[in-house]
Amino acid sequence: MSTDAELAARVEKLETTVAYQDQTIEELSAALTEHYRQIEALKRELHNLGAAIRDVEAHPLLTGREPPPPHY
Repeated sequence: MSTDAELAARVEKLETTVAYQDQTIEELSAALTEHYRQIEALKRELHNLGAAIRDVEAHPLLTGREPPPPHY
């Protein structure tokens, strides 16, 4: 009888472990999805900033800054 009880305890422990692993996998998947979303937003922002810098470099007089003094 003790072997049946031991076997049931082992099966219950395995089921508990699998349940925790499933929960951890779901949490990791959600975190990964959120990070991917943030990375995509940052890529778009970086692209927009790069375009703005190229525009400023192409039209330096539109920046409103004075050119450096002649002794530079």
